[in-house]
Amino acid sequence: MRVLLLGGTTEASALAHALANRGVSAVFSYAGRTGAPIAQPLPTRVGGFGGVDGLVDWLEAENITHIVDATHPFAAQMSQNALTASAITNVPLLVLERPAWVAEPGDTWQHVPSTEAAVDALPDRPTRVFLAIGKQTLPLFATKPQHHYLLRLVDAPDAPLPLPDAQPVIARGPFTEADDLKLLSDHQIKVIIAKNAGGSGAEAKLKAARFLQIPVILIDRPVLPMRHVVGTITEVLEWLGHPARLGV
Repeated sequence: MRVLLLGGTTEASALAHALANRGVSAVFSYAGRTGAPIAQPLPTRVGGFGGVDGLVDWLEAENITHIVDATHPFAAQMSQNALTASAITNVPLLVLERPAWVAEPGDTWQHVPSTEAAVDALPDRPTRVFLAIGKQTLPLFATKPQHHYLLRLVDAPDAPLPLPDAQPVIARGPFTEADDLKLLSDHQIKVIIAKNAGGSGAEAKLKAARFLQIPVILIDRPVLPMRHVVGTITEVLEWLGHPARLGV
Protein backbone atom coordinates (compact mmCIF):
# COMPACT_ATOMS: atom_id res chain seq x y z
CA MET A 1 0.00 0.00 0.00
CA ARG A 2 1.15 3.52 -0.84
CA VAL A 3 -1.15 6.47 -0.21
CA LEU A 4 -1.28 9.92 -1.74
CA LEU A 5 -2.77 12.30 0.83
CA LEU A 6 -3.88 15.57 -0.75
CA GLY A 7 -3.76 17.94 2.19
CA GLY A 8 -3.92 21.47 3.41
CA THR A 9 -6.65 21.14 6.04
CA THR A 10 -6.59 20.46 9.78
CA GLU A 11 -8.18 17.08 9.08
CA ALA A 12 -5.44 16.20 6.59
CA SER A 13 -2.76 16.93 9.18
CA ALA A 14 -4.52 14.76 11.76
CA LEU A 15 -4.81 11.95 9.22
CA ALA A 16 -1.11 12.29 8.38
CA HIS A 17 -0.25 11.67 12.03
CA ALA A 18 -2.57 8.66 12.16
CA LEU A 19 -0.96 7.16 9.05
CA ALA A 20 2.55 7.85 10.31
CA ASN A 21 1.74 6.23 13.65
CA ARG A 22 0.66 3.08 11.81
CA GLY A 23 3.69 2.99 9.56
CA VAL A 24 1.60 3.40 6.40
CA SER A 25 3.62 4.37 3.34
CA ALA A 26 2.18 7.73 2.29
CA VAL A 27 3.07 11.04 0.67
CA PHE A 28 1.52 14.30 1.86
CA SER A 29 0.90 16.84 -0.90
CA TYR A 30 0.50 20.59 -0.40
CA ALA A 31 -0.81 22.85 -3.15
CA GLY A 32 1.81 25.47 -2.29
CA ARG A 33 -0.59 28.33 -1.49
CA THR A 34 1.34 29.38 1.63
CA GLY A 35 5.01 30.13 2.00
CA ALA A 36 5.48 28.18 5.23
CA PRO A 37 3.22 25.11 5.29
CA ILE A 38 2.87 23.16 8.51
CA ALA A 39 5.45 20.37 8.81
CA GLN A 40 4.02 16.87 8.47
CA PRO A 41 5.17 13.49 9.82
CA LEU A 42 5.11 12.05 6.28
CA PRO A 43 7.27 12.63 3.21
CA THR A 44 5.92 15.87 1.76
CA ARG A 45 5.73 17.44 -1.68
CA VAL A 46 4.68 21.02 -2.44
CA GLY A 47 3.16 22.36 -5.64
CA GLY A 48 0.92 21.23 -8.45
CA PHE A 49 1.26 18.05 -10.49
CA GLY A 50 0.81 19.63 -13.91
CA GLY A 51 -2.87 18.93 -14.42
CA VAL A 52 -4.50 15.55 -14.86
CA ASP A 53 -1.76 14.17 -17.12
CA GLY A 54 0.95 15.12 -14.67
CA LEU A 55 -0.96 13.59 -11.78
CA VAL A 56 -1.53 10.36 -13.71
CA ASP A 57 2.20 10.11 -14.47
CA TRP A 58 3.08 10.82 -10.83
CA LEU A 59 0.64 8.22 -9.48
CA GLU A 60 2.13 5.59 -11.76
CA ALA A 61 5.74 6.54 -11.10
CA GLU A 62 5.20 6.49 -7.32
CA ASN A 63 3.18 3.24 -7.36
CA ILE A 64 0.29 4.89 -5.52
CA THR A 65 -2.45 2.44 -4.54
CA HIS A 66 -4.90 4.80 -2.78
CA ILE A 67 -5.74 8.52 -2.98
CA VAL A 68 -7.25 10.43 -0.08
CA ASP A 69 -8.49 13.89 -1.00
CA ALA A 70 -8.46 15.96 2.19
CA THR A 71 -8.05 19.31 0.48
CA HIS A 72 -10.01 22.44 1.30
CA PRO A 73 -13.67 22.16 0.18
CA PHE A 74 -13.00 25.03 -2.24
CA ALA A 75 -9.98 23.39 -3.91
CA ALA A 76 -12.30 22.34 -6.71
CA GLN A 77 -9.72 22.05 -9.49
CA MET A 78 -7.44 19.75 -7.49
CA SER A 79 -10.38 17.62 -6.40
CA GLN A 80 -11.63 17.34 -9.99
CA ASN A 81 -8.15 16.42 -11.23
CA ALA A 82 -7.82 13.77 -8.53
CA LEU A 83 -11.19 12.28 -9.47
CA THR A 84 -10.29 12.15 -13.17
CA ALA A 85 -6.82 10.71 -12.52
CA SER A 86 -8.36 8.09 -10.25
CA ALA A 87 -10.68 6.98 -13.04
CA ILE A 88 -7.83 6.83 -15.58
CA THR A 89 -5.45 4.86 -13.36
CA ASN A 90 -8.03 2.79 -11.45
CA VAL A 91 -6.47 4.01 -8.20
CA PRO A 92 -9.33 4.20 -5.67
CA LEU A 93 -10.18 7.64 -4.31
CA LEU A 94 -11.74 8.63 -0.99
CA VAL A 95 -12.68 12.17 0.03
CA LEU A 96 -12.33 13.32 3.65
CA GLU A 97 -14.59 16.34 3.88
CA ARG A 98 -15.93 18.25 6.86
CA PRO A 99 -19.63 19.16 6.88
CA ALA A 100 -20.66 22.61 5.74
CA TRP A 101 -21.74 25.18 8.31
CA VAL A 102 -25.45 25.52 8.99
CA ALA A 103 -27.05 28.74 10.25
CA GLU A 104 -28.18 28.87 13.86
CA PRO A 105 -30.67 31.18 15.60
CA GLY A 106 -29.28 34.71 15.59
CA ASP A 107 -27.32 34.30 12.35
CA THR A 108 -27.93 36.67 9.45
CA TRP A 109 -26.53 34.84 6.46
CA GLN A 110 -26.91 35.51 2.76
CA HIS A 111 -25.88 32.50 0.68
CA VAL A 112 -24.28 33.19 -2.71
CA PRO A 113 -23.01 30.70 -5.30
CA SER A 114 -19.63 32.29 -6.08
CA THR A 115 -17.11 34.96 -5.16
CA GLU A 116 -18.40 37.08 -8.04
CA ALA A 117 -21.88 36.89 -6.52
CA ALA A 118 -20.43 37.90 -3.15
CA VAL A 119 -19.00 41.05 -4.75
CA ASP A 120 -22.41 41.84 -6.23
CA ALA A 121 -24.05 41.32 -2.83
CA LEU A 122 -22.04 44.11 -1.23
CA PRO A 123 -23.91 47.41 -0.84
CA ASP A 124 -23.10 50.42 -2.99
CA ARG A 125 -22.63 52.69 0.01
CA PRO A 126 -19.15 52.47 1.59
CA THR A 127 -18.84 50.05 4.47
CA ARG A 128 -16.23 48.05 6.39
CA VAL A 129 -15.83 44.49 5.13
CA PHE A 130 -13.95 41.53 6.60
CA LEU A 131 -12.84 39.45 3.62
CA ALA A 132 -12.16 36.01 5.12
CA ILE A 133 -11.50 34.33 1.77
CA GLY A 134 -7.72 34.20 1.33
CA LYS A 135 -5.90 36.15 -1.37
CA GLN A 136 -6.57 34.30 -4.63
CA THR A 137 -9.76 36.16 -5.59
CA LEU A 138 -9.05 39.60 -4.10
CA PRO A 139 -8.88 41.35 -7.50
CA LEU A 140 -12.60 40.70 -8.01
CA PHE A 141 -13.39 43.15 -5.22
CA ALA A 142 -11.65 45.99 -7.04
CA THR A 143 -15.00 46.64 -8.72
CA LYS A 144 -16.24 47.82 -5.30
CA PRO A 145 -13.34 50.14 -4.36
CA GLN A 146 -15.46 52.33 -2.07
CA HIS A 147 -15.28 49.83 0.78
CA HIS A 148 -12.63 49.36 3.46
CA TYR A 149 -11.45 45.73 3.37
CA LEU A 150 -9.89 43.88 6.29
CA LEU A 151 -7.94 40.83 5.12
CA ARG A 152 -6.64 37.99 7.27
CA LEU A 153 -3.79 36.25 5.47
CA VAL A 154 -1.40 33.45 6.41
CA ASP A 155 1.53 35.09 4.59
CA ALA A 156 2.39 38.76 4.25
CA PRO A 157 1.59 40.06 0.75
CA ASP A 158 4.62 40.00 -1.57
CA ALA A 159 3.06 42.61 -3.89
CA PRO A 160 0.74 45.59 -3.51
CA LEU A 161 -2.81 44.54 -2.71
CA PRO A 162 -5.25 44.97 -5.63
CA LEU A 163 -7.64 47.02 -3.47
CA PRO A 164 -7.26 50.76 -2.80
CA ASP A 165 -8.41 50.60 0.83
CA ALA A 166 -7.30 47.32 2.38
CA GLN A 167 -5.62 46.36 5.63
CA PRO A 168 -4.00 42.93 5.98
CA VAL A 169 -3.70 41.08 9.27
CA ILE A 170 -1.16 38.25 9.16
CA ALA A 171 -2.24 35.30 11.29
CA ARG A 172 -2.63 31.52 11.07
CA GLY A 173 -5.66 29.77 12.56
CA PRO A 174 -7.36 28.16 14.28
CA PHE A 175 -8.87 31.23 15.95
CA THR A 176 -10.98 31.51 19.08
CA GLU A 177 -14.27 33.34 19.38
CA ALA A 178 -12.56 35.83 21.69
CA ASP A 179 -9.91 36.45 19.02
CA ASP A 180 -12.52 37.23 16.40
CA LEU A 181 -14.75 39.26 18.68
CA LYS A 182 -11.78 41.54 19.28
CA LEU A 183 -10.81 41.62 15.60
CA LEU A 184 -14.30 42.50 14.38
CA SER A 185 -14.86 45.06 17.13
CA ASP A 186 -11.47 46.74 16.83
CA HIS A 187 -11.90 47.18 13.08
CA GLN A 188 -15.59 48.15 13.30
CA ILE A 189 -16.57 45.50 10.75
CA LYS A 190 -20.10 45.82 9.34
CA VAL A 191 -20.23 42.82 7.01
CA ILE A 192 -18.27 39.58 6.60
CA ILE A 193 -17.62 37.63 3.42
CA ALA A 194 -16.55 34.03 3.98
CA LYS A 195 -16.46 30.67 2.24
CA ASN A 196 -18.56 27.87 3.70
CA ALA A 197 -15.50 25.82 4.56
CA GLY A 198 -17.02 24.04 7.56
CA GLY A 199 -15.03 22.69 10.48
CA SER A 200 -14.08 24.32 13.76
CA GLY A 201 -10.80 26.03 12.85
CA ALA A 202 -12.45 28.98 11.07
CA GLU A 203 -15.89 28.93 12.68
CA ALA A 204 -15.02 31.52 15.35
CA LYS A 205 -15.73 34.43 13.03
CA LEU A 206 -19.30 33.19 12.52
CA LYS A 207 -19.86 32.86 16.26
CA ALA A 208 -18.45 36.34 16.77
CA ALA A 209 -20.68 37.67 13.98
CA ARG A 210 -23.70 36.10 15.65
CA PHE A 211 -22.86 37.77 18.96
CA LEU A 212 -22.21 41.16 17.34
CA GLN A 213 -25.16 40.81 14.94
CA ILE A 214 -22.96 41.31 11.88
CA PRO A 215 -24.42 39.99 8.59
CA VAL A 216 -22.43 37.34 6.72
CA ILE A 217 -22.29 36.80 2.96
CA LEU A 218 -21.46 33.10 2.74
CA ILE A 219 -20.09 31.60 -0.47
CA ASP A 220 -21.46 28.11 -1.13
CA ARG A 221 -19.12 25.25 -1.91
CA PRO A 222 -18.40 24.41 -5.55
CA VAL A 223 -20.43 21.55 -6.98
CA LEU A 224 -18.37 18.47 -7.90
CA PRO A 225 -19.35 15.11 -9.42
CA MET A 226 -20.47 12.28 -7.15
CA ARG A 227 -17.57 10.97 -5.07
CA HIS A 228 -17.05 8.60 -2.14
CA VAL A 229 -17.07 11.06 0.78
CA VAL A 230 -16.54 10.40 4.49
CA GLY A 231 -16.42 12.79 7.41
CA THR A 232 -14.02 11.19 9.89
CA ILE A 233 -10.46 9.94 10.07
CA THR A 234 -11.77 6.67 11.51
CA GLU A 235 -13.66 6.03 8.27
CA VAL A 236 -10.56 6.75 6.20
CA LEU A 237 -8.48 4.32 8.25
CA GLU A 238 -11.12 1.62 7.88
CA TRP A 239 -11.19 2.17 4.12
CA LEU A 240 -7.41 1.75 4.03
CA GLY A 241 -7.61 -1.41 6.13
CA HIS A 242 -6.04 0.17 9.21
CA PRO A 243 -8.89 0.39 11.74
CA ALA A 244 -8.61 3.12 14.32
CA ARG A 245 -7.26 2.30 17.75
CA LEU A 246 -8.12 4.17 20.93
CA GLY A 247 -7.24 7.82 20.33
CA VAL A 248 -7.07 7.22 16.54
